[in-house]
This record gives sequence, structure tokens and C-alpha cells, in this order.
Amino acid sequence: MKIKPAGHILSITPYPPGKPVEEVEREYGIKDSVKLASNENPLGPSPKAVAAIIKAVAGLHHYPDSGGYYLTAKLAAKLGVRADQIVLGNGSDDVIGMLTRVYLKPGDTAIMTDPSFLMYDIFVRTVGAEPVKIPLNELAIDLPAMAAAVTEKTRMVFITNPNNPTGGHITPAQFEAFMASLPPHIVVVLDEAYIEFANSPDCLDGLKLISDDWPIAVMRTFSKVYGLAGIRIGYGIMPAEMAGMLHRVRQPFNTNSLAQAAATAALDDEEFLRETKRLIQTELQFLQDSLTRMGVCWFPTQANFFLIDVKQSARSVFEALLQQGVIVRSMVSYGYPEYIRVTVGTRAENIRFLKALERVLDLRETIHA
Repeated sequence: MKIKPAGHILSITPYPPGKPVEEVEREYGIKDSVKLASNENPLGPSPKAVAAIIKAVAGLHHYPDSGGYYLTAKLAAKLGVRADQIVLGNGSDDVIGMLTRVYLKPGDTAIMTDPSFLMYDIFVRTVGAEPVKIPLNELAIDLPAMAAAVTEKTRMVFITNPNNPTGGHITPAQFEAFMASLPPHIVVVLDEAYIEFANSPDCLDGLKLISDDWPIAVMRTFSKVYGLAGIRIGYGIMPAEMAGMLHRVRQPFNTNSLAQAAATAALDDEEFLRETKRLIQTELQFLQDSLTRMGVCWFPTQANFFLIDVKQSARSVFEALLQQGVIVRSMVSYGYPEYIRVTVGTRAENIRFLKALERVLDLRETIHA
């Protein structure tokens, strides 16, 4: 083609999503595989959300409510914020994209950890800005190093808490010290996609920071704890003025009617929320105890996934597990050539993973179900 894209677009590496189960089974000739790679809810979707989707199907010939009035109102009441502080998105990354379009321009820089959610880099480069990546410090977010990297060109900072892919967290004291060191014109994007799984009392809760005086945008999603990843619905909470700017660039009807109905109903499904949290904590402990008996190194987490050091090629372990129908995530592309990331599953899924890992690593321990 003679038509060429803008130069900064060529610097973008496409996001590598996890393979769907069906594709993996076709490629490897396996059946009944277990997917523990994408941090999905092992219980499936909220039953109340499913019922709401079925009810809403009859109205698919109508355009959705562009502003998501009912979902926004319910979120505001549940979270203790104002409706004008909420922006809905086709997943929380949709809201992140709006933030970069509003507050970044060519020549600006945005600070993020390395590694971090790959979409931060993509969104920043899409608008011609430059990502500045700060390495983790022993798998922990290095807030002092991020603060030290701020220059006159810095306009945005991305922080993921709990962090992906490590599962680590930051404390309120650490964050407050970090904010105190920043110039007032820098937008801080606090991505809390996994916050509902956190059980440490010293894990930062971004909702407590929402103020019309602080340039902080907190991202949350229905994809994880509510099991609604397939219909893409998330939201951001931020100062009302910032939210108003995002609505200027937000596409009309960016969240579909089924997603809005499902998310609104899911907020009432307290039983499902409790059961999901209980399962994750119980099964996380089971996995960690089993790996300890096996002599396998794992890392603490505040999310529904965690890292494992396999002490050999993560890519080879990943491929060997695939051959046994167990799908995990290799951390090679994140800069950890000997780590894999595993999502917490059901007891049956977790036992299958552990037994497969035993065979791959040639261990001789017994899994205690």
C-alpha cells in the first residue's frame, strides 16, 4: 500500500491475548483442557447477571442507553461516589484509552512499571506520547523510582494495584508519599482490576482517594470478580471535571445494553461475590501449600493469580503443560524467562494443574486433595 500510518503507530507491538480454549484444543489435538491463563472467574458469571441478560435480549433492536444511567446510579450508590464522577467503558481499558486521548499529546511522557499491563504502552504510543518504564524492585512497584523519573514532559502515571502480573500491592502510606512528590498537573491512573480479591488490611483502596481536588482516576472492572469478561464492561471513578472531559471523546453507545443489564444485576449478587472471594482464598492457599510441599517457589499475591518460578525455561514448561491440556501464561514476554503465571481455579482444575506440573518438572511429591 502507498498509504502509510503515522510514524508512532509503527512503534506499537500488538497486544498478545491468551488463546481461547477452543483454539488451543484444535492446535494441540487435546480435549477437556483447563484454562488458568487469563485471570477469569472459575465460577463463571454471576447468575443474576445471566438472568438479566436473558431478559434484556428482547430489546436488542434498540440502541443502548448511551450514558448507562441505571448502572451509573447503582455504582454511585454502592461505592459512595457521585454519578458525575463515573465513566463507563467497554472494559476498563476503554476508559484508560479515553484518558490518554484527553490528557496526552505527542512529545508528552507517561510513566509505568516494567512489566505492567501491556495496554498502557499501546494507548500511550497511539496518541504519539512516549512510555517511560520503571523496573519493578524485587517484583514490587518502585514508587520512589517512578517519582524520580518525572520530568517537565511527564503528564501521566500508571499504577496497577494489585499489580499484574506479580499480584503485589502498595500501601496507603506509600501512595500518599508518592502523590506528595508529584506536580499537580500529572494524572495518576490507578488500575484496580483485581482489588476485590485483595485481603491484606494494608492494601491501598483507591476509592478512598476520590476527590475533585486530586487528579486520580481509579479503574475497575466487572470482568474478574463478577465473571463478566465476555461482555466487556468496566468503569473509571475520577474527579467530575475529568469525567466530563472523557465524555467529550467517549464513543456514543460504548457499552452495550446486555453488558449494562448484566453489570447492574451483578452489583446485587452479594452471594456470588462472597462465594467467589471464598473460593479464591481457599484455593489459593491450597495451591500454595501444595507447591511448597513440592519444593516449587511461588510468590505472594493479593489477586486471583500468582507467579511461580519454575527454575527453567518458562516457555518450555508452558508448552509441556499445554500438551497435557493445562493452559497457563508464560512470563517470557514480561521479562521473566523462568516464571509462569497461574490463575486460581476450582479444586479439580487446580489438582489437574499441580499433577501436570509435577510431571513436567519431574517431581515426586503427592498432591493432597
